[in-house]
Amino acid sequence: MSDTHYDALPKAHTTYANIVKSLLPIGNGSKVGKDELPQATYYVDDLHIDQDNLNDYRKICGFADDGKIPATYFSVLSQTLQMNMMVKEPFPFAMLGLVHVDNSVTQHRPIGERETVAMSVTFDNLRDHAQGQQFDFVTTVKSENEVIWEGTSTYLARSKKSSSSKDKKSTPRPVAVKPEVGKKDVHSIFEVPEDIGRRYAFVSGDFNLIHLHPLSARAFGFPKAIAHGMWSKAKCLALMGELPDAYTIDVSFKLPIFLPAEVELIAQPVEQLNNVGDTCDFGLYSSKNSKPHLAGVVTLNSESK
Repeated sequence: MSDTHYDALPKAHTTYANIVKSLLPIGNGSKVGKDELPQATYYVDDLHIDQDNLNDYRKICGFADDGKIPATYFSVLSQTLQMNMMVKEPFPFAMLGLVHVDNSVTQHRPIGERETVAMSVTFDNLRDHAQGQQFDFVTTVKSENEVIWEGTSTYLARSKKSSSSKDKKSTPRPVAVKPEVGKKDVHSIFEVPEDIGRRYAFVSGDFNLIHLHPLSARAFGFPKAIAHGMWSKAKCLALMGELPDAYTIDVSFKLPIFLPAEVELIAQPVEQLNNVGDTCDFGLYSSKNSKPHLAGVVTLNSESK
């Protein structure tokens, strides 16, 4: 087990220097086999929220400046630790080939913007997939040993054949069908500008080349730059209105948003979340056709609002 503790989140320039170094054909960096993940947990023991960065995040995603941390923000902060774990530990997959396919966050109570918290990230749940293998990064945020936020980001490492399921038939991912807009539904059609990937990168620290420019995106097989999945999730939530105090948001990322684009949010009203276990579905689609970009569900975890 490899436990690494930080006094603060690693700086972006240091993180990307390590990423570049990991891509160079030098050294004798060992990797675990593709049937196991590193036994590693990374911690920030006293995480102080950068207020300027939080404000920039609110603006680019559309969240209100209400003194509380948006539920998706800790997923963004944890990515710095995730990237360091992939380059510093014997990680078995190529970082540049990973695809973010699912994200789940659970907020147990509202979290104040000036709270000092502890964050940890660990690898978990390596499993076979029809297109390769999937694994999770599990993030936990605590306040004085109380778990106040949890998140799971699921990634796909593509390969021609999965390591141990050659004879298994895969279960296809459910197709997100664009629904009719109900009378009480949230319905918004909005433009996603060409530069949103670059702008969000400076706020989130995620400078993956597929998001930054058409030329760099083409190097990885995309005809244009694509929007960050976590930006599209946050944008949907910001448009859905005030969420309850304790809830879970599960999202599957579907087809990429090629920039620029016009997209359509259709969401059931959060006002229908009255009893524990109540849900409201939401989805983001192309405004030109029925192609889905994101499918999500909010689940109420506490009666209080």
